[in-house]
Amino acid sequence: MPEILEMLASPIHRFEGRPSDGPAPAPEGELVPAIHIRAGLGITGDRYFGHPAHKDASITVIAAESLPPGAGLAQVRRNVLVSGIAVDDLVGRILVLDSGDGPVRLHARRPANPCGWMDVTVGPGAMRALRGHGGIRCVPLDDGVLRLGPVTAAILPAG
Repeated sequence: MPEILEMLASPIHRFEGRPSDGPAPAPEGELVPAIHIRAGLGITGDRYFGHPAHKDASITVIAAESLPPGAGLAQVRRNVLVSGIAVDDLVGRILVLDSGDGPVRLHARRPANPCGWMDVTVGPGAMRALRGHGGIRCVPLDDGVLRLGPVTAAILPAG
């Protein structure tokens, strides 16, 4: 069964400046047991919530199967880490997740391409290894809540 393994809602952007300088320190509590999602806006409390430049990419989802052992959301700065869902194949489709509080539809608009920071936070060669496996950038179509643990997942065509 698919599962939500980690979720991140951070009020700050930690990857600014040069990767060689390292990321800013993580704020307390950015890894959370539940996220509250607003349609068209993103995750309440996240740095990209309602941000016009991220309107088509306010929630990012990545598959645990794409990451090396020990890497998680704190290193890749995506919002939702899932297991058992091939998210990289979903661009242009709708991912429906229900962790017990009702379905939340996420329209996968484009790939979440890895950047040079991955070589610093995950390890040397991570940027190249994550090409095509960096997750998806989504627009939330529903208000709702996602929680850690087992999740029902469905894939729908867009439109």
